[in-house]
Amino acid sequence: MASSQTHYTLPRPEFDRPVKLLLVVAPYYREIADNMIAGACAEIEAVGGSFEIVEVPGALEIPTTIAMAERLSNFDGYVALGCVIRGATTHYETVCNDSSRALQLLGLQGLCIGNGILTVENMAQAEERADPGDMNKGGGAAAAALHLVALARKWGGQRGDVGFKPDPEDILLAGDSKDTPTA
Repeated sequence: MASSQTHYTLPRPEFDRPVKLLLVVAPYYREIADNMIAGACAEIEAVGGSFEIVEVPGALEIPTTIAMAERLSNFDGYVALGCVIRGATTHYETVCNDSSRALQLLGLQGLCIGNGILTVENMAQAEERADPGDMNKGGGAAAAALHLVALARKWGGQRGDVGFKPDPEDILLAGDSKDTPTA
């Protein structure tokens, strides 16, 4: 069971046009992945959004898949879902660090990504975090992606109105001055 400590959750964003997300899932632990997918889908559907799901071999393939989808498709955002459980080797650190770092770099390039790759010590922690009725980290990752999409749309719509842009008519009038030689 999750701790009795409460955390603030932002209200769901509202959208004036539909949102389409891609869920990129590494289903190595199938039951964990299925619970995370259920939580993510419920969150996306709650805002009237749509989604597609693609499965990849492991957590390291999630960022590459998101980068390909960004270049080759038309998704508004992405939800990374998977689970890495600590084992006896350093492979755990490599997978956790590299997948997280790659997702962060993609985000810094402007992609709207919710990171739902669980990095846990044992299966019990994974089950608790994946359960839509408990910690619901799949739903949380979808919510993060949706909030980023809302911000991108808010700020992306401002690009035409921010900064100084001379009126094209003023440029033409300035070019018609008596001091300007004509050909």
